[in-house]
Amino acid sequence: MRQLFALLLLILHTAVAAQVTVKGLDYQIGAEQTRVLVETTAAVQHRMFMLDNPDRLVLDLKNARLAWDIPHPASNDPHVRKVRTGIRNGQDLRIVFDLKQRTRPSSRVESAADGAQRIFIELGEKAAAAPAAPAVRQQPVALQAHAPVPLQAQRRLQQGRDIIIAIDAGHGGKDPGAIGPRGTKEKDVTLAVARKLAVEIDREEGMRAVLVRDKDEFIRLRDRILIARKQGADLFVSIHADAFKDRRVRGSSVFTLSRGGASSEAARWLADRENAADLVGGVTLDDKDDMLASVLLDLSQSATLQAGNEVANKVFGKLSRFGKVHGKAVQRAGFAVLKAPDIPSLLIETAFISNPEEERKLRNSAHQAKLARTIGQGIRSYFYNSPPIGTKLALRAKREGGRHEVSQGDTLSAIAEQYNVSMDLIRSYNALPGDQLRVGQTLIIPRELM
Repeated sequence: MRQLFALLLLILHTAVAAQVTVKGLDYQIGAEQTRVLVETTAAVQHRMFMLDNPDRLVLDLKNARLAWDIPHPASNDPHVRKVRTGIRNGQDLRIVFDLKQRTRPSSRVESAADGAQRIFIELGEKAAAAPAAPAVRQQPVALQAHAPVPLQAQRRLQQGRDIIIAIDAGHGGKDPGAIGPRGTKEKDVTLAVARKLAVEIDREEGMRAVLVRDKDEFIRLRDRILIARKQGADLFVSIHADAFKDRRVRGSSVFTLSRGGASSEAARWLADRENAADLVGGVTLDDKDDMLASVLLDLSQSATLQAGNEVANKVFGKLSRFGKVHGKAVQRAGFAVLKAPDIPSLLIETAFISNPEEERKLRNSAHQAKLARTIGQGIRSYFYNSPPIGTKLALRAKREGGRHEVSQGDTLSAIAEQYNVSMDLIRSYNALPGDQLRVGQTLIIPRELM
């Protein structure tokens, strides 16, 4: 019986090990067309077909898995609204492209010298309206050849893009925010910390900071989200300094959007569907029934909320070791600046400016720099572990090996299981004398086995 069980495990392990990995997906957007590149570690059997009502393009990959989360297209993409993935038959990967309009897709396959494979899918030529019945075409679309990808586009894919962090300094201009006992204005403190955080982010190769405001000016809350979206932000971080009537209260806090806040935002956009395109990646809701519009909003918000919570937990963990934190965990609230459905967002209350001691620290440039460094460490920790596909960090992970920053509670065995590598290999690759890990330590995960 034991021999049979061991044999089954061996067969299962062999089947999983033989799976092809989707290691990259990128979009090349033209004036009227979109080209999608799907890159795999080896040749893979695949088929592509269209579905109607609503219009979708389906790509099935035989015995394949994802290396990272699939990135969503930009809101100005003329064809692709959203991308979803799922597992079929226990091991096959299905990628579904939700389309903004009917199209007649074409594709070609290109093999690399190292055995990798690239599937180029072009969406550009509009298709005729679908007949009323049948609603679904099950036959695969014929694959057609098209011109090679331009050299400049190939270089961009090979180099990857920066991860964009939008840093929002709270208040500004006619809105001073909270004011401390010595007259320190929150708007001045938040701008100083935001600028220093931008320096920290820009020090990391493959990450770039953009300041929502870089001077003493008033910006409406929802306009801050629009600025971040126009910059293509992967993360929105809002910096504040809290105040309370009891001056003894002190400590940092980290907030993400509450489910109630998300629901109220969804209700707000559902009531104004003509202006709701940005909320679901450019798709208008004015022609959708209540149920479909609600589902579209929920799908758009769920992944964003999850990512925001994960970043917030990383930042909160760093702040808890930096100094006193207010509360035992990340808190949830309905702040307006956290309501971007397509950008993971968090709000950081750096300290209580109403507390005389904390006000003094917030005025100190050295303390501001340490605070910014701590927040930056939390952000980097998240993106080390979850780099978006097509970014420089993701490509570096493929070349040099993935990175894992050790968090509280991590063990070597759990990390080895997470990345499907042996503990011995991680030990030797990182010159570890044993199994003891240090919180904040960065481990390199060998790329050969990722």
